[in-house]
Amino acid sequence: MNKFAIIIFLFGFLIFASCKVDPKIIEPLPSDNLVEVVPLGWPQPIYSFSVNTISEDKFVLGRALFYDPILSEDSTISCGSCHQQFVAFAHADHNVSHGIYDRVGTRNSPGLFNLTWHPLFMHDGGVNHIEVQPLAPISNTLEMGANINPVIVKLQASSKYRNMFLKAFGTEVVSSQNMFRAMTQFMGLMYSYNSKFDLYKRRENNVELSDAELRGYNLFLTNCNTCHKEPLFSDFDFRSNGLAVNPLVNDIGREHITNSPQDKYKFKTPSLRNIAKTAPYMHDGRFNTLQQCLDHYANVKPNLINLDPLLLNNGLPLSSQDKQDIIAFLNTLTDYKFLADKRFADPNY
Repeated sequence: MNKFAIIIFLFGFLIFASCKVDPKIIEPLPSDNLVEVVPLGWPQPIYSFSVNTISEDKFVLGRALFYDPILSEDSTISCGSCHQQFVAFAHADHNVSHGIYDRVGTRNSPGLFNLTWHPLFMHDGGVNHIEVQPLAPISNTLEMGANINPVIVKLQASSKYRNMFLKAFGTEVVSSQNMFRAMTQFMGLMYSYNSKFDLYKRRENNVELSDAELRGYNLFLTNCNTCHKEPLFSDFDFRSNGLAVNPLVNDIGREHITNSPQDKYKFKTPSLRNIAKTAPYMHDGRFNTLQQCLDHYANVKPNLINLDPLLLNNGLPLSSQDKQDIIAFLNTLTDYKFLADKRFADPNY
């Protein structure tokens, strides 16, 4: 290479180096103000943090575990894969969960918030304690497909996690109990209680509901509040809401857990908080809009197995205007502060 070529090469190299993209700077996420919350007028939660005492280190560990695909068999799927913050930790545009090896589940991923008030978890109530709830999707062969023991081995082999467990629990030894307690700190502190409707009820910031929203609220109280009770907007009971059974899946719902024919096709009543953001709807994600949901409830077939008594007379008497007003009210249940809370964001982005 002659002298002129060397000069050209060095000049080009300097130009390239000067144009190199700066490395991505990941700002540390806030994790302060971590306290147990019981909003005014709400019942006491079922789960308290009296034993699993709240700490920033446990929360940060729980957040890391929630977003880390290391919890799945092939390290490709995390809890955050199917529970995305911008849709209240539901799964945007997916009827049912998507798991490892492109496997497709049978049920819709529900939103995650106010979990410490839930007496039972999963659509069929198959989990009875928040601290063991993550084990269900982790071990489900259609979701994360992992055995907990190899997961613990992977975490124990990670210097990052050994250090995080040491900070959170005073020991580098990774145990399933500490793992799940850390995840409970993260998920259990996902409180959603600052929607427009909440501000209206608390008389904060001079927030008022529009005429349509008020009409919708009154219609809601008449037609929906029995199952979707304020302030959590669920009674957490199990009901058959008249959905036609999908013969390809034949999901028997609560009967799968209790073996009782009286529970066939019954599913847990979901909370309606943030409902405008958590489409698609129902346990199998068959409806894409709130309009479709209300159309269903206004025309329920009366001869379905274990149909809830509240729906026996062909469903709810709702006019087209009624449905529009109820949807206007349901939109007031979106908690934008919760959806944008950086404490719950993926620490990797």
